[in-house]
Amino acid sequence: MLPPDHFLHQPRQDFLIGVQEGHIDTSTLAAHDFDVDTRTGFMPPDPPLSRLPAQWELWETALDAAMQAKLQLSVKRFLTVEEKNSSESWREHVRKLPVLPMSELTHSELLLRRAHHVLTFIMHFYIYTLPLSSSVLIPEPISVPLVAISSHLQLPPVVTYSDNVLYNWDIIHPRAQTELGFEAPALDNLRSQDMFSGTIDEQEFYLASARIELRGVEALELMRATMDELFVGDKIAIRRITAYLYKLASVVHDLTAILLDVRKGCDPNTFYHSIRPWFRGADSDPAHRKWVFEGVEEQPTDLSGPSAGQSALIHALDVFLGLDNCNVVEGGVAPDQRTLLRRMQIYMPRHHRNFLRHLSTNPRPVRTFVMQTRSDINLLDAYNSAVQSVKEFRDAHIKIVAIYIIAPAARERTELEHPDPEAKEVGKQVLKGTGGTDLVRFLKGVRDKTAEAVMEPPL
Repeated sequence: MLPPDHFLHQPRQDFLIGVQEGHIDTSTLAAHDFDVDTRTGFMPPDPPLSRLPAQWELWETALDAAMQAKLQLSVKRFLTVEEKNSSESWREHVRKLPVLPMSELTHSELLLRRAHHVLTFIMHFYIYTLPLSSSVLIPEPISVPLVAISSHLQLPPVVTYSDNVLYNWDIIHPRAQTELGFEAPALDNLRSQDMFSGTIDEQEFYLASARIELRGVEALELMRATMDELFVGDKIAIRRITAYLYKLASVVHDLTAILLDVRKGCDPNTFYHSIRPWFRGADSDPAHRKWVFEGVEEQPTDLSGPSAGQSALIHALDVFLGLDNCNVVEGGVAPDQRTLLRRMQIYMPRHHRNFLRHLSTNPRPVRTFVMQTRSDINLLDAYNSAVQSVKEFRDAHIKIVAIYIIAPAARERTELEHPDPEAKEVGKQVLKGTGGTDLVRFLKGVRDKTAEAVMEPPL
C-alpha cells in the first residue's frame, strides 16, 4: 500500500479538468490582498515596526516610561505607596500629552498597526493602574487618536491578539537569505517587542501563539492544495485529498504540542496574577466600570480583550473542515445569535476577516465532498483524523485554561479573606476569558461540537 503522502508531490497533468467557471480562486489563499504570506501565514513576513517616526515619539516615550518604571497593577496585593505614586505620576504625564496629528499615519498600514499597538498598550497601562474605585476616563491624548486609528484599521480600540502576537515580535538572530528572499523565522528565533509585566513568562505566552501561527503556514498550503483537487474530483484527486487531510492532521498535532509547551516557560501563578489582568477588556473589568473615551462623540462598544479566539488560523481550520457552524453562544444565548467565534472576527485585522469570508465561499466544501464520497473509507478516515486533531487541540486548550486560569482562580477563592478590599473584590468576579466569555462553558461547547463533526461510515 502506498504511504498517505505519496500523492502530495506527484505531478498532475489534468490539474484543471472539471474546474467550474466562477469557482473560488485558491491561488489567492496566500496573497497580498489578504495579508497572508506563503512563509509566515497571518504574521507579517518581516518583523513589525518597533518604533514610530519622530512625529509620534511622545507616544513611544510614554510606553517606554510605563515599561521601564515597571508599573504595577492596582489589584496587586500589598501595593506600596511608592508604586501607587509612580503610577499616578505616569498617568498625569499621559493626561498632559498633546493630541498629536494623525493624517500622515493613515498613508501606511505599518504605521497604523504600530500606533494601534502603542496606544492600546498605553491605554491598558492607564486603566489597570487606576484604583478600582476610580472611574475609567481615557484621556483625550490617547482616546482621540486611538479611536481614529482604530477606525482606519477597522479594529476596536482595545488590545487585540494582533497587538500582542501578530505585530509584536522580532527576531533574535539575523535570518538566512535565499534566492526567494528571507526565510521564515525559526520558532526558536523569536522575541517579543513590548510587554506589560516585562517577564519571560509574558514573552513565552505571546511566543507560544506566534509559533503556532508559523507552524500553521503548512496547514494553509494544504487547504489550498485540497481545494484545487476538489474541483477536479476524480480518483487521483480523492487520493491526493486523502493524503492532504492526513498531513493536515499531523500539522494540527504539532500545533497542539506547541500549545502545551507554553508550560515550559510561563508559570501559571505569574500569568494569572501578574500578566492576565493587563489584558482585560471592558466586559471583564473587575469593578464593572464603563470605559469612557474622552473627546470622542460616539463611544466604542466592542471592547473585549485579546483572546486566542481572535486567531484567523484556528478559524480557517474550522471553516475549511466545515466546523464553523457551531451553535455554541455566549451564556447559551447571544443577542444577535452570533457565536463567540464569529464575534471574535471583529477583533481580527480586516484583511484576515476577508480571508475567512473568501475561504467560506468555496462552492465545494471539503466536508460536503467527503459526505458525498463516504464509500471511500480512506478519505473518510483522513477527514475524521483532521477533525479529531482539531478536537484534541481544543482539549489541550481546555487543559491550558485549567492550569493557567481555573486552578489559580480556585486557589484565590479558597484563601483567607484578605484585608485589601480591592483584592477581595477581584476575587469575587465570575470566571471569564480575557475576551469576556463564560470561559469553561464556551470552550467545552466548542470542543464537543467539534467532536460531533466526526462522520460515521455508510451502513
